[in-house]
Amino acid sequence: MNEDTVIKEFIEVLRKAPKVALFSHVSPDGDCLGSMLAIGRSLENLGKEVIYYNPDPVPKNLLFLPGVSQITRQLPALLPEVLMFVDCTDLGRVKLTKPDIPKANTVLNLDHHISNQAFGHINWIDEKASATGELALSLVTLLGVEIDTDMATNLYTAIVTDSGCFQYSNTTAQTHRLTAQLLDRGIDLANIHHHIFDQKPLSQIRLLQYALNGLELYAEGQLAVMSLRAEDFHKSGAEQELSEGLVNHARSIAGVEVAILLKEIGVKEIRAGLRSNRWLDVNKIAAQFGGGGHNRAAGCTFMGPMEEAKLKLTGAIEEALKNGRNY
Repeated sequence: MNEDTVIKEFIEVLRKAPKVALFSHVSPDGDCLGSMLAIGRSLENLGKEVIYYNPDPVPKNLLFLPGVSQITRQLPALLPEVLMFVDCTDLGRVKLTKPDIPKANTVLNLDHHISNQAFGHINWIDEKASATGELALSLVTLLGVEIDTDMATNLYTAIVTDSGCFQYSNTTAQTHRLTAQLLDRGIDLANIHHHIFDQKPLSQIRLLQYALNGLELYAEGQLAVMSLRAEDFHKSGAEQELSEGLVNHARSIAGVEVAILLKEIGVKEIRAGLRSNRWLDVNKIAAQFGGGGHNRAAGCTFMGPMEEAKLKLTGAIEEALKNGRNY
Protein backbone atom coordinates (compact mmCIF):
# COMPACT_ATOMS: atom_id res chain seq x y z
CA MET A 1 0.00 0.00 0.00
CA ASN A 2 1.56 3.31 -1.07
CA GLU A 3 1.69 6.37 1.17
CA ASP A 4 -1.13 8.24 -0.57
CA THR A 5 -3.47 5.27 -0.15
CA VAL A 6 -2.50 4.91 3.52
CA ILE A 7 -3.20 8.57 4.23
CA LYS A 8 -6.52 8.45 2.34
CA GLU A 9 -7.69 5.42 4.34
CA PHE A 10 -6.50 7.02 7.58
CA ILE A 11 -8.63 10.10 6.90
CA GLU A 12 -11.67 8.07 5.81
CA VAL A 13 -11.67 6.01 9.01
CA LEU A 14 -11.46 9.12 11.18
CA ARG A 15 -14.19 10.92 9.25
CA LYS A 16 -16.63 8.03 9.70
CA ALA A 17 -15.86 7.34 13.38
CA PRO A 18 -18.30 8.85 15.91
CA LYS A 19 -15.87 8.18 18.75
CA VAL A 20 -12.07 7.78 18.82
CA ALA A 21 -9.63 6.79 21.57
CA LEU A 22 -6.17 8.38 21.30
CA PHE A 23 -3.15 6.72 22.93
CA SER A 24 0.33 8.13 23.61
CA HIS A 25 3.43 6.47 25.01
CA VAL A 26 4.82 5.94 28.51
CA SER A 27 7.18 8.61 29.86
CA PRO A 28 5.28 11.12 27.70
CA ASP A 29 7.12 13.91 25.94
CA GLY A 30 6.13 17.03 24.04
CA ASP A 31 5.78 15.20 20.74
CA CYS A 32 3.37 12.47 21.79
CA LEU A 33 1.26 14.75 24.00
CA GLY A 34 1.23 17.77 21.70
CA SER A 35 0.36 15.64 18.68
CA MET A 36 -2.37 13.72 20.51
CA LEU A 37 -3.98 16.86 21.91
CA ALA A 38 -3.99 18.66 18.56
CA ILE A 39 -5.48 15.67 16.75
CA GLY A 40 -8.08 15.22 19.48
CA ARG A 41 -9.17 18.85 19.34
CA SER A 42 -9.52 18.65 15.56
CA LEU A 43 -11.73 15.55 15.90
CA GLU A 44 -13.83 17.28 18.54
CA ASN A 45 -14.29 20.20 16.15
CA LEU A 46 -15.72 17.66 13.71
CA GLY A 47 -18.29 16.64 16.32
CA LYS A 48 -16.62 13.44 17.47
CA GLU A 49 -16.23 12.14 21.02
CA VAL A 50 -12.57 11.74 21.95
CA ILE A 51 -10.82 9.81 24.73
CA TYR A 52 -7.23 10.83 25.53
CA TYR A 53 -5.13 8.15 27.24
CA ASN A 54 -1.61 7.95 28.62
CA PRO A 55 -0.51 5.42 31.27
CA ASP A 56 1.90 7.85 32.97
CA PRO A 57 1.57 11.29 34.59
CA VAL A 58 2.06 14.36 32.42
CA PRO A 59 5.47 15.98 33.07
CA LYS A 60 5.15 19.23 35.00
CA ASN A 61 6.76 21.31 32.25
CA LEU A 62 4.05 20.19 29.83
CA LEU A 63 1.04 20.93 32.03
CA PHE A 64 0.64 24.24 30.17
CA LEU A 65 -0.48 22.45 26.99
CA PRO A 66 -4.06 23.34 26.02
CA GLY A 67 -6.42 20.45 26.76
CA VAL A 68 -3.95 18.50 28.89
CA SER A 69 -6.47 18.07 31.71
CA GLN A 70 -8.51 15.80 29.42
CA ILE A 71 -5.83 13.11 29.43
CA THR A 72 -6.76 10.11 31.59
CA ARG A 73 -4.65 7.29 32.99
CA GLN A 74 -7.68 4.97 33.21
CA LEU A 75 -8.67 2.92 30.19
CA PRO A 76 -12.42 3.01 29.55
CA ALA A 77 -14.29 -0.21 30.28
CA LEU A 78 -15.53 -0.24 26.70
CA LEU A 79 -13.15 0.95 23.99
CA PRO A 80 -14.58 2.70 20.92
CA GLU A 81 -14.26 1.00 17.56
CA VAL A 82 -11.43 3.27 16.36
CA LEU A 83 -8.18 3.38 18.34
CA MET A 84 -5.38 5.70 17.28
CA PHE A 85 -1.84 5.34 18.60
CA VAL A 86 0.26 8.49 18.40
CA ASP A 87 4.09 8.36 18.44
CA CYS A 88 4.12 4.72 19.62
CA THR A 89 6.52 2.19 18.11
CA ASP A 90 4.54 -0.76 19.49
CA LEU A 91 1.68 -1.60 21.85
CA GLY A 92 4.14 -2.10 24.71
CA ARG A 93 4.82 1.65 24.66
CA VAL A 94 1.28 2.08 25.98
CA LYS A 95 1.54 -0.91 28.36
CA LEU A 96 -0.82 -2.93 26.18
CA THR A 97 -0.57 -6.25 24.37
CA LYS A 98 -2.37 -7.55 21.30
CA PRO A 99 -5.03 -9.45 23.34
CA ASP A 100 -5.99 -6.11 24.97
CA ILE A 101 -7.30 -4.85 21.62
CA PRO A 102 -10.72 -6.21 20.56
CA LYS A 103 -10.47 -7.91 17.16
CA ALA A 104 -13.35 -5.86 15.78
CA ASN A 105 -11.59 -2.56 16.50
CA THR A 106 -9.69 -0.58 13.87
CA VAL A 107 -6.18 0.41 14.95
CA LEU A 108 -4.56 3.49 13.43
CA ASN A 109 -0.83 3.98 13.89
CA LEU A 110 0.72 7.45 13.40
CA ASP A 111 4.45 7.65 14.00
CA HIS A 112 7.86 8.77 12.77
CA HIS A 113 10.12 6.18 14.43
CA ILE A 114 12.19 4.02 12.10
CA SER A 115 11.73 1.14 14.58
CA ASN A 116 7.91 1.22 14.42
CA GLN A 117 6.49 -2.31 14.21
CA ALA A 118 3.56 -1.35 11.95
CA PHE A 119 1.14 -2.93 14.41
CA GLY A 120 -1.92 -1.04 13.17
CA HIS A 121 -4.49 -1.95 10.56
CA ILE A 122 -3.47 1.31 8.89
CA ASN A 123 0.07 2.55 9.50
CA TRP A 124 1.04 6.12 8.61
CA ILE A 125 4.75 6.07 9.37
CA ASP A 126 7.26 8.59 8.05
CA GLU A 127 10.72 8.21 9.55
CA LYS A 128 11.91 11.28 7.63
CA ALA A 129 9.70 13.54 9.75
CA SER A 130 11.43 15.30 12.63
CA ALA A 131 8.46 14.61 14.90
CA THR A 132 5.10 12.91 14.85
CA GLY A 133 3.90 16.51 15.21
CA GLU A 134 4.69 17.04 11.52
CA LEU A 135 2.35 14.18 10.59
CA ALA A 136 -0.26 15.39 13.06
CA LEU A 137 -0.24 18.82 11.41
CA SER A 138 -0.72 17.23 7.99
CA LEU A 139 -3.52 15.05 9.38
CA VAL A 140 -5.41 17.98 10.89
CA THR A 141 -5.05 19.91 7.63
CA LEU A 142 -6.34 16.97 5.57
CA LEU A 143 -9.32 16.63 7.89
CA GLY A 144 -10.24 20.15 6.82
CA VAL A 145 -10.07 21.59 10.32
CA GLU A 146 -8.79 25.13 10.75
CA ILE A 147 -5.82 25.16 13.10
CA ASP A 148 -6.51 27.47 16.03
CA THR A 149 -4.00 28.89 18.51
CA ASP A 150 -4.41 26.01 20.96
CA MET A 151 -3.80 23.37 18.29
CA ALA A 152 -0.85 25.36 16.97
CA THR A 153 0.63 25.56 20.49
CA ASN A 154 0.41 21.79 20.87
CA LEU A 155 1.82 21.09 17.42
CA TYR A 156 4.69 23.55 17.84
CA THR A 157 5.56 21.92 21.17
CA ALA A 158 5.56 18.52 19.47
CA ILE A 159 7.96 19.63 16.76
CA VAL A 160 10.28 21.83 18.82
CA THR A 161 10.85 19.14 21.45
CA ASP A 162 11.52 16.19 19.14
CA SER A 163 13.74 18.22 16.81
CA GLY A 164 15.84 19.37 19.78
CA CYS A 165 14.75 22.96 19.20
CA PHE A 166 15.61 22.43 15.50
CA GLN A 167 19.17 21.31 16.29
CA TYR A 168 18.92 17.57 15.60
CA SER A 169 19.81 16.04 12.25
CA ASN A 170 16.16 15.09 11.66
CA THR A 171 15.29 18.79 11.13
CA THR A 172 14.54 19.50 7.48
CA ALA A 173 13.36 22.38 5.33
CA GLN A 174 9.87 20.88 5.59
CA THR A 175 10.13 21.07 9.38
CA HIS A 176 10.67 24.81 9.16
CA ARG A 177 7.92 25.28 6.57
CA LEU A 178 5.40 23.51 8.81
CA THR A 179 6.59 25.42 11.87
CA ALA A 180 6.10 28.70 10.02
CA GLN A 181 2.42 27.80 9.57
CA LEU A 182 2.10 27.44 13.33
CA LEU A 183 3.84 30.75 14.02
CA ASP A 184 1.31 32.39 11.70
CA ARG A 185 -1.42 31.25 14.11
CA GLY A 186 -0.16 33.67 16.75
CA ILE A 187 1.26 31.23 19.29
CA ASP A 188 3.07 32.64 22.31
CA LEU A 189 6.57 31.48 21.44
CA ALA A 190 8.23 32.95 24.53
CA ASN A 191 5.72 31.29 26.85
CA ILE A 192 6.12 27.88 25.20
CA HIS A 193 9.91 28.00 25.41
CA HIS A 194 9.74 29.28 28.98
CA HIS A 195 7.74 26.25 30.09
CA ILE A 196 9.67 23.65 28.09
CA PHE A 197 13.25 24.82 28.36
CA ASP A 198 13.65 27.52 31.02
CA GLN A 199 11.87 26.15 34.08
CA LYS A 200 13.93 23.35 35.61
CA PRO A 201 13.06 22.19 39.14
CA LEU A 202 15.89 22.25 41.66
CA SER A 203 15.43 18.49 42.05
CA GLN A 204 16.32 18.04 38.37
CA ILE A 205 19.56 19.98 38.80
CA ARG A 206 20.41 17.82 41.81
CA LEU A 207 19.65 14.71 39.77
CA LEU A 208 22.03 15.98 37.09
CA GLN A 209 24.72 16.28 39.78
CA TYR A 210 24.34 12.59 40.62
CA ALA A 211 24.42 11.66 36.94
CA LEU A 212 27.59 13.66 36.31
CA ASN A 213 29.25 12.30 39.46
CA GLY A 214 29.09 8.84 37.90
CA LEU A 215 30.18 9.91 34.41
CA GLU A 216 32.48 7.39 32.72
CA LEU A 217 34.27 7.55 29.38
CA TYR A 218 35.05 4.55 27.17
CA ALA A 219 36.48 3.88 23.72
CA GLU A 220 39.16 6.58 24.00
CA GLY A 221 36.58 9.20 24.88
CA GLN A 222 34.09 8.37 22.12
CA LEU A 223 31.53 6.86 24.51
CA ALA A 224 30.17 8.63 27.61
CA VAL A 225 28.02 6.81 30.17
CA MET A 226 25.96 8.22 33.04
CA SER A 227 24.03 6.12 35.56
CA LEU A 228 21.19 6.92 37.94
CA ARG A 229 20.06 4.51 40.63
CA ALA A 230 16.77 4.54 42.49
CA GLU A 231 18.47 6.12 45.49
CA ASP A 232 19.65 9.04 43.33
CA PHE A 233 16.05 9.86 42.45
CA HIS A 234 15.10 9.53 46.11
CA LYS A 235 17.93 11.74 47.41
CA SER A 236 17.41 14.42 44.79
CA GLY A 237 13.63 14.38 45.15
CA ALA A 238 13.30 14.06 41.37
CA GLU A 239 10.69 11.95 39.60
CA GLN A 240 11.68 9.65 36.75
CA GLU A 241 10.39 12.09 34.15
CA LEU A 242 12.99 14.67 35.19
CA SER A 243 15.81 12.50 33.84
CA GLU A 244 14.58 13.32 30.32
CA GLY A 245 17.30 15.13 28.38
CA LEU A 246 20.10 14.64 30.91
CA VAL A 247 21.92 12.34 28.50
CA ASN A 248 22.59 15.33 26.25
CA HIS A 249 25.05 16.72 28.81
CA ALA A 250 27.21 13.66 28.18
CA ARG A 251 26.64 13.85 24.42
CA SER A 252 27.94 17.42 24.36
CA ILE A 253 31.42 16.46 25.60
CA ALA A 254 34.05 17.12 22.94
CA GLY A 255 35.10 13.91 21.20
CA VAL A 256 32.02 11.92 22.27
CA GLU A 257 30.10 10.17 19.50
CA VAL A 258 27.69 8.19 21.71
CA ALA A 259 26.20 8.94 25.11
CA ILE A 260 24.16 6.65 27.36
CA LEU A 261 22.01 7.34 30.38
CA LEU A 262 21.18 4.25 32.41
CA LYS A 263 18.48 4.63 35.03
CA GLU A 264 17.00 2.21 37.53
CA ILE A 265 13.22 2.33 37.12
CA GLY A 266 12.31 -0.78 39.10
CA VAL A 267 13.75 -3.77 40.92
CA LYS A 268 16.49 -4.91 38.57
CA GLU A 269 14.85 -2.99 35.71
CA ILE A 270 17.17 -0.63 33.85
CA ARG A 271 16.10 1.76 31.12
CA ALA A 272 18.79 3.00 28.74
CA GLY A 273 18.63 6.16 26.65
CA LEU A 274 21.14 6.34 23.77
CA ARG A 275 22.17 9.39 21.77
CA SER A 276 24.75 9.80 19.02
CA ASN A 277 26.25 12.89 17.43
CA ARG A 278 27.33 12.35 13.84
CA TRP A 279 27.23 8.85 12.42
CA LEU A 280 26.63 5.88 14.72
CA ASP A 281 23.14 4.38 14.37
CA VAL A 282 22.01 3.87 17.96
CA ASN A 283 18.70 2.44 16.76
CA LYS A 284 20.66 -0.64 15.62
CA ILE A 285 22.30 -0.87 19.04
CA ALA A 286 19.00 -0.58 20.90
CA ALA A 287 17.41 -3.16 18.58
CA GLN A 288 19.97 -5.72 19.73
CA PHE A 289 18.37 -5.50 23.16
CA GLY A 290 14.73 -5.35 22.13
CA GLY A 291 14.50 -1.57 21.89
CA GLY A 292 14.51 1.01 19.13
CA GLY A 293 13.88 4.61 18.18
CA HIS A 294 15.79 6.75 15.69
CA ASN A 295 19.27 6.70 14.15
CA ARG A 296 20.51 9.34 16.61
CA ALA A 297 18.19 8.69 19.57
CA ALA A 298 16.95 5.33 20.83
CA GLY A 299 16.27 3.38 23.98
CA CYS A 300 15.92 -0.10 25.42
CA THR A 301 15.19 -1.83 28.73
CA PHE A 302 17.19 -4.47 30.61
CA MET A 303 15.96 -6.84 33.28
CA GLY A 304 18.89 -7.30 35.63
CA PRO A 305 21.44 -5.31 37.62
CA MET A 306 22.84 -1.96 36.48
CA GLU A 307 26.39 -3.24 35.97
CA GLU A 308 25.20 -6.03 33.70
CA ALA A 309 23.22 -3.61 31.54
CA LYS A 310 26.20 -1.27 31.36
CA LEU A 311 28.55 -4.08 30.39
CA LYS A 312 26.29 -5.30 27.58
CA LEU A 313 25.64 -1.85 26.15
CA THR A 314 29.18 -0.53 26.33
CA GLY A 315 30.46 -3.74 24.74
CA ALA A 316 28.05 -3.45 21.81
CA ILE A 317 28.80 0.24 21.28
CA GLU A 318 32.57 -0.16 21.56
CA GLU A 319 32.37 -2.87 18.89
CA ALA A 320 30.33 -0.58 16.64
CA LEU A 321 32.74 2.29 17.17
CA LYS A 322 35.66 0.01 16.36
CA ASN A 323 34.02 -1.04 13.10
CA GLY A 324 33.56 2.62 12.22
CA ARG A 325 31.13 3.91 9.63
CA ASN A 326 30.87 0.46 8.06
CA TYR A 327 28.81 -0.62 11.08
